[in-house]
Amino acid sequence: MSDLSLEQAIQELEQIVVQLEQGELPLEQALEQFEKAVRLSRVSQQKLQQADQKVSQLLQQQNGEELTSFAADGAEEDES
Repeated sequence: MSDLSLEQAIQELEQIVVQLEQGELPLEQALEQFEKAVRLSRVSQQKLQQADQKVSQLLQQQNGEELTSFAADGAEEDES
């Protein structure tokens, strides 16, 4: 299930929610769908956390590069 993209996992979650909201599934199937929804939710959360970490790392790297080049360019003096 972790091989799904975030978008695929969300789409499957939405389908499960529709099925469960209709209330037409037998109890056993509803429980199975609920369990699948919980797994999909966890996978989605992990993928979002990974993406957030990547963005944070990229911003930290970018900020570090900007600060280095900012001081080297003397742009700080131009603002005075």
